Amino acid sequence: MRAWLLAALLLSLLLSRPCQGQPGSPEAEADRPTAPIALNGKVLFRVRGVAAYPAEQRAQAITDRIEAVAADTSVSTDTLRVTESGDRSTISAGDRVLMAILDADASLEKVDRKTLAELHRVGIAQAINVYRHERSPGVLFKATLYALGATLALAMVLFAGDRLFRRLDAAAERYVRSKMEGVQIRPLHLIQADRLSSSLSAALRVLRTMAILAIGFLYAYFVLGLYPWTRQTAQHLFAILFGPVGTMGKSIVESVPSLLFLVILVVMVRYALTLMRLFFEAIENRTFSFSGFDQDWAMPTYQIARVLVIAFALVVAYPYLPGSDSAAFKGVSVFLGVVFSLSSSSAIANVIAGYTLTYRRAYKVGDRVKIGDAFGDVVEIRLQATYLRSLKNEEIIIPNSEVLKTSVINYSSMAKKSGLILHTTVGIGYETPWRQVEAMLLESAQRTPGLLREPPPFVRQKSLGDFAIMYEINAYCDQPQASNTLYTFLHHNILDIFNEYGVQIMTPAYVADPKEPKVVPRDQQFGFLPASATRQFTEPG
Repeated sequence: MRAWLLAALLLSLLLSRPCQGQPGSPEAEADRPTAPIALNGKVLFRVRGVAAYPAEQRAQAITDRIEAVAADTSVSTDTLRVTESGDRSTISAGDRVLMAILDADASLEKVDRKTLAELHRVGIAQAINVYRHERSPGVLFKATLYALGATLALAMVLFAGDRLFRRLDAAAERYVRSKMEGVQIRPLHLIQADRLSSSLSAALRVLRTMAILAIGFLYAYFVLGLYPWTRQTAQHLFAILFGPVGTMGKSIVESVPSLLFLVILVVMVRYALTLMRLFFEAIENRTFSFSGFDQDWAMPTYQIARVLVIAFALVVAYPYLPGSDSAAFKGVSVFLGVVFSLSSSSAIANVIAGYTLTYRRAYKVGDRVKIGDAFGDVVEIRLQATYLRSLKNEEIIIPNSEVLKTSVINYSSMAKKSGLILHTTVGIGYETPWRQVEAMLLESAQRTPGLLREPPPFVRQKSLGDFAIMYEINAYCDQPQASNTLYTFLHHNILDIFNEYGVQIMTPAYVADPKEPKVVPRDQQFGFLPASATRQFTEPG
């Protein structure tokens, strides 16, 4: 009793001291720590403490006294009473003091001290009655019967489950083997029946183990909850297993308004992107046009606009993402940003270069181009690279950032409008009149199928060399992909015409005039070729 009086005196003195410069302020009183008073796993109320007598220590002492009275059936709950003495209300059971309630305790609950003491007395009496009832022989006997029944049910469920999973395993193996018989006889089968059957058996074993663990947990939770001594353990197990689930469920419920906003935002962005795509597809298909806006720009512009819209949507949605304000979320975001920036610098450069090339209109799919030392037809233009097919059917992949650093020759961009000029050079001696040479070269161009008649071909005298005059025949074509074939036929016709008129084409090395011109006689122009080869070189095209 003297110890209790001393504790009560210290508590009253400490509670009467100023709290952070504001005596009796409600904020200071609310900040004091409290500890629960529990009996039989159920919290009855909370008490406060002071530095010299912490709330946990005081709560433990009160709990021990209440449990001692509850265990002593000779003490009736009718003997619980409240005694007023000065600045405290004392709750006693007969001659046993359970606890003292001070004005500071009443201020915690914001009621007067006498009302709080009476409420605590009623709550303690009810808890003691429940405590004694749950430990009565009749209740314990009934709980034991329930435990035996649950044990028997557990054994039956486990036995039935074992037989069920055995049958499922056998049925799965039979089904797999019946379906895989036709596959096994093939020489290059990809899936073997044994491996697939083993995988299904392993999946069934995992399912069986999970079912056994779930049933075992339910059994343990039910049986432990039947007895008051183990009920708190059952509740602890339940909290361990379903506590995270409950926390996630609570977080989901709290995030419903944000998730609803995100759903609406996603729907709006999706419809906006659909409208944008239809708009740019109309431009690409020439059903809608802008002056100065090339149709080849339609889809690249759509991709840029799409990225901007999605980026704007992410900025708007970021505050509404669950956990976006947590330090872990921010740390992961920063880490991913750093990794992306370090590992994708060249990729981003190629993407930017790809869009730059698109708007520069340097080339498009199907054009014949020369990029640096690479020569061929453009077969695909991607954000990262440009793909060419060479004349030897080789695939050439050029990063777009490299394309920006070198010159690009496009043989197709002007071919449809004004024609691509094919040209070849021959060296003819000074003894042949230049008018005759030019006429023969123009005739060779006229004989070549595939070359345009308008604009007409023309001849240029490039130089007056030491031994020959260099003539250049120029002819237009609108098919850049056929240039090699056209060059071949043009050379055929030049050789034939110069042979017909007995004009010698000078060789690169010259020593002296030969006795006879170096030409092929008309009767030997086809040599000993078979008739089929003769027709191949004489028929047009």
